Amino acid sequence: MAAARVLLLLSGRPESVSFAQSVCGLLGAGPELGPWPTHCGLQRGQLLLSARPFPGASARLPLQRPPFCPFAALNQQPSPPGAELPTNRGVDLGVAIILQSSDQTVLLTRRTRTLRVSPNLWVPPGGHVELDEELLDGGLRELWEESGLQLPQGQFSWVPLGLWESAYPPRLSWGLPRYHHIVLYLLVVSQESQQQLQARIQPNPSEVSAFMWLGPEVAAAVAATEDGTETPRHLSQGLPPSVLAVELEHDGGARPLALPVSTLLRTTPTTTEGEERVSTGTKFALRLWLQHLSRQGVTPRPCASGAHVDPGPAKEEQNVDPLPPNQGSGKPSA
Repeated sequence: MAAARVLLLLSGRPESVSFAQSVCGLLGAGPELGPWPTHCGLQRGQLLLSARPFPGASARLPLQRPPFCPFAALNQQPSPPGAELPTNRGVDLGVAIILQSSDQTVLLTRRTRTLRVSPNLWVPPGGHVELDEELLDGGLRELWEESGLQLPQGQFSWVPLGLWESAYPPRLSWGLPRYHHIVLYLLVVSQESQQQLQARIQPNPSEVSAFMWLGPEVAAAVAATEDGTETPRHLSQGLPPSVLAVELEHDGGARPLALPVSTLLRTTPTTTEGEERVSTGTKFALRLWLQHLSRQGVTPRPCASGAHVDPGPAKEEQNVDPLPPNQGSGKPSA
């Protein structure tokens, strides 16, 4: 088996996780939706997780999985006939950057249709963490590779938001999972405005087909359409019909795109497809971002009609003890 990237502290010592095992389940997650407070050790190229405090733990973060997580389902039912999951692989480690401008918007990118994994999904910039790579460094590298943005040293702060157990395909009805990740969402707060950051964006067309800046009011509506819920919670009738995005063209140019908000409110379908939507993990991350803003005393601005979207309770007991915001040194503090 390749070097383990996600380790669990189960019987007093770090243990690697097999590809087919549910990380949330091993840490004691029950049938409820979560999230579950999880103690984390952020090490070079590795993530150590435990349901209890341990020496060297640097944060306690919410860990979540979708209600249709295939690994949870496989743990609760016999494997389908002929089903074979990898036995020589562990769980991979990913990092995603929630980049916040000084005027409180966050960057989302749409993955190209030609990608083998999660095509046409709106997600924050992110990807695999390389071996022996600091988690923040890996996230900033992915931000640069996908968007062309390099943040000047000393002009941003950062804090970990939460952890997401990700599978692809995301449902057993789509087929057996081929990828298994724990994704760490990092909030990176830039001192630059959306306009300043936008002027420097140069998206990688092999990975990104469009990008947009999402404000708290629309982000709250997107976060409220959690997969697994029967109906969205407290959605405002005053939402704008569309949000402004930028779409890349085949000739290398770009054009404005009026993206229907209804596209962002779609949930994961039961059958495989390339339908444009916001990924379930991204909705979780947006919810954590809104909770962070709330703790900072920032209230989402009302929509044009004056109506308000309720992102739901902050669940402070589940998102506690994050690392304090750090200045942009490129490395987390102890």
